[in-house]
Amino acid sequence: QVQLVESGGGLVQAGDSLRLSCAASGSAFRSYTMGWFRQAPGKEREFVAADNKWSTTFYADSVKGRFIISRDNAKNTEYLQMSSLTPEDTAVYYCAAQLSAVASPRSPNDYSYWGQGTQVTVSS
Repeated sequence: QVQLVESGGGLVQAGDSLRLSCAASGSAFRSYTMGWFRQAPGKEREFVAADNKWSTTFYADSVKGRFIISRDNAKNTEYLQMSSLTPEDTAVYYCAAQLSAVASPRSPNDYSYWGQGTQVTVSS
């Protein structure tokens, strides 16, 4: 089993930046596929960003150019750096993991482990 713990959420103003962190358990973190998803009230989970052991990155069109996904393998931590935030980014952000490469990194169905989420609220 893999345990994921998100942190870094909070209340910010439009235009601000925020960095989310996801601390993961396990000795093979370098091999994990990691993803970030978000869910606003009344809406379905939405893909945000993902990366894999080959350092390939994936982004939703809505965040491309504003968000950057990265990881620190020595710390077993995945990051999501968010910039130019708008109220449309308000959601609970979830970290997800799979132990191997996945066919569809943008699909939540391809991840086996999930964190409990961290709230991001962007005011105008």
